[in-house]
This record gives sequence, structure tokens and C-alpha cells, in this order.
Amino acid sequence: MVRNGEISGPDVKRAMRRHWWVVPVSVVVFGTIGVLLAMVLPKRYTSQTVVLVTRPTVGPKYVDPVSTEDLNHRLSTMQEQILSRSRLEPVIQKFGLYKDEVGKAHIEDLVERLRNTISVSALEAMKGTEDRTLPGFYINVSFNDPQLAQQICAEVTSMFLSQNALATTKQAEGTTSFLSQQLDQAKAALDEQDAKLAKLKKQYMGSLPEEAQSNLSLLMTMNSQLEATTQTLSRSQQDKVLNESILTQQLSTWHSMQTSPGASAETLEQQLGILQDQLTSLESRYTEEHPDVIKTKNQIGELKRRMASTSSKPVETPAAAANAPEPPQIQQLRAKLKQDELSIADLTKRQSQIQEQIRQLQGRIQASPMVEEQVKELSRSYQSAQDFYNELLKKRENSAMATDLAHQQEGEQFRVLDPPSLPIKASFPKKTYFGGGGLGLGLVAALGILYVLIATDRSLYTERDVEISLKLPVLTTVPSFVVAANSDLSKGGATNGNGTPQMSLRN
Repeated sequence: MVRNGEISGPDVKRAMRRHWWVVPVSVVVFGTIGVLLAMVLPKRYTSQTVVLVTRPTVGPKYVDPVSTEDLNHRLSTMQEQILSRSRLEPVIQKFGLYKDEVGKAHIEDLVERLRNTISVSALEAMKGTEDRTLPGFYINVSFNDPQLAQQICAEVTSMFLSQNALATTKQAEGTTSFLSQQLDQAKAALDEQDAKLAKLKKQYMGSLPEEAQSNLSLLMTMNSQLEATTQTLSRSQQDKVLNESILTQQLSTWHSMQTSPGASAETLEQQLGILQDQLTSLESRYTEEHPDVIKTKNQIGELKRRMASTSSKPVETPAAAANAPEPPQIQQLRAKLKQDELSIADLTKRQSQIQEQIRQLQGRIQASPMVEEQVKELSRSYQSAQDFYNELLKKRENSAMATDLAHQQEGEQFRVLDPPSLPIKASFPKKTYFGGGGLGLGLVAALGILYVLIATDRSLYTERDVEISLKLPVLTTVPSFVVAANSDLSKGGATNGNGTPQMSLRN
């Protein structure tokens, strides 16, 4: 008798002795049911193939891969695309699957049934290797016909291979196209910065930072030229004044000689004195080889010859003197004055030009810091645009090489290691699994039946069972008797451990 829901060891032993047949019957019955189910259920055959992920033949050291997406994520995306309705419905039509149900069931249900027969599982990387990338994956297709299972597996595998090649090529081409567009925009920006920089350099030609030192050197040279030109102009002006005074004196003397012929000797002496004074002034400023010094000496010699010839010539009449031409000295002085005027005009023009150039150089030097700042700013923008352009150009070239690798099937590709297998034995149901499951389920069922029998057993086996059941104390006990085995006693009562019959009270 079970007390307070607790089953003791003696209760289990009594149940096993009385109902031992429950266990083998349950195990045999359920095992048989499992085997029968394995024979009755429709069989399914599984075709399997292994697809490896091959690395690019050209290493990433030479050509960077365009796709940086994780292979597991890319495989999941491809699986969703391939197992979609648009890809599986043509498979159903191609192999004539579910012919009996095409007109009855909705196409979505048929696609879902086919999708459930296809499974994709990752191939585990070898333990101990540092590279944890996906080495490959399995494709399993379970169907009720082994040949159809193999054909469907081959079709799905082909879809994975073509989808991977198409995705890789499309991604490489898309990347190259995008980089080409960005490169064109970067080229336009670079040309714009280049044009701005060229315009600025053209606008401030001569005031550029690299010309600052040459401008300073040129300014010093122009200042020296201005100083030399100013000195030369000053000397020319002094010579002009001196020649004008000499011309005035000689004209006065010549005119006096025309009116007073007797005073010609005196006049010549005065002219000689003036020329000697002029020669002294010129020698104080110039050397003996100077043209003015040589010319003055020639004039003094000529004047001395005239003075010598005058003393031997007859005296001219006033009428002849009036018609006489100007002496050569006066004509030379007039020519020299004309030359001085031209020289002064030329030096004055030259002086103005040099002063204008000096003002321009000073303006350039003053504007140089401002121009330098603008040039630096545009140069930085130009350099940034050029660096960005060069970087995009490098990426575009790398993407173009990656695209060529994808077209030549030299990049990361899927390769079938084992072709889809033709299953011989059914993968479902398996008699071994169903038989073993039936035996295990039978054992569990037997234990459940025994538990129920023990829980519903109301027999009294001990004094404690009597006290609990009748709620009365025990006044006396019947002693045990050692008797021969009696079938009636054995059937009517319990025995102790030695086989001695005992009194058994039942409710």
C-alpha cells in the first residue's frame, strides 16, 4: 500500500514479482510498432554535395579584394535568394515535382515543401588553424525519389555557383563604375583648383612667394641704376649749362669782332682763356681719354692756329664781315648743346622708367605676403584634391584588376568537391532508429504501467498498513508457521522472505 504518495523499495519488488510480464510485453509491442512505422512511412532519400570556397589565385598583396563582406553573411544572403519562390518555382516546373498536387495545392505551399527538403550547412574549419573563415558548405536535398533528389541537389548547387560568380562580378563592376564616377568628379574638382591657382599666379605675376627674393635683388639693382642715371643726368645738365655760357660768350665775342675788326686778336685771346678754363674744369672731372677733354684740347689747338693766321691776314671790311658764316667753334657748341638736350631728354625718360619700375617692384614686394597667403590656401586645396584624386585613381585601378580577376574566374570562387550523390538507402525512416525508439518508449510505458499498478494497489502487507487503514491499534499477531507449500495458501496470502505463509488482510 502506497502511503502519502511515496513508493518504497518493497512496493517496487512486490510489483515486479507480480507483474513482471508488463515490461517485456510493452517493449515488444512498442518495438514492433516502431518497426512497422518504419516500414509504412514514405521513404525519403538524401543527396549531398560538398562545395569548397577557393581563395583567389592572386594574393591580396597584389590585388585587394573588392568584396569585404563576411562569407557566412554572403552565404546566408545567397541562400535566401536561391530558396526564394522566383528561383524554386522553375525547379518544380523543370523536374515536374508534385504532379498530383499542382492543380490542387497553391504554388506557395509547393514551394514551401520543396524549400523544406533543401538544407545548407557550413563546413567546420579544422581545429587548431588560425584562419577561421568558412572553408565550404554542404548542400542536402531530401526527396522521395533518389534520382530526383540528386537532380534537385545538382540544380541547387549550380544555382549557388552561378549566383556567387554573378554576385562577385556584379559587385566588382559596380564598385569600378562607382569609383569611375567619383574619379571624374575628383578630376573636375582638381581641374577647378588648378585653374584657380593658375589664374591667381597670372593675376599676381611678379608678386608670387617664389619671386620675392628676385624682386628684392632687382629692386636693389634698379636703385643703383636710378642713382647712376640721376648722376649722369646731373652731369649732363651741368655740361649743358656750361656749354650754353660758352656759346653765349663766343657769340658775343664773334658779334663784337664783326663790328670791331681790330679787336679780333683780343677776342681770340679771350676765347682761348675760356677754353683753357673749360679744359681745366673737364680735367678735374674726367680722365685724359674722355671725349670732351680731347675735344676741348682740339678746340684750343684750332684757336691757337687761328690766332697765328689772323696776324698775317689783311683786315676785312665791315660788309664782308657781316656776311661771314659762324665760326666752327660756335657751330660745334650748338651741336654739342643739341646733343646735351637729347641726352638730357633720354636720361630723364630713363629716370622716369626706372622710377616706375621701382614703384612696381615695391608694390609687388608689399603685396607678396597677401599673395603668399592666397597661394598657400589654394595650394592646400589643390594638394588635397590631388591626393583624393590619386587615392581614387589607385582604388579604381585595383577595382578594375579585381573585375578582371572575376571575369577570368581567378578570384574567390565556389568549387564542387563532391558531386551530388545518388542515394541508395533511404535517409528516412530508418528501421534501427524507429525500432530502438519503440523499445525505449515501450520501456517507459512499462514503467508507467507499473507505477499505476503500485499506486492503485490497496493491499495491506504490514502492521503499519493495518493501523493506517483501520485507524485501530493491533492487539495481537498470528505467529508464523513453517508448513509445506500449499497452493491455496500461496494464492490466498503473502509469504515472508523464507517462503513461510503469512496472514494477509485485504479491504
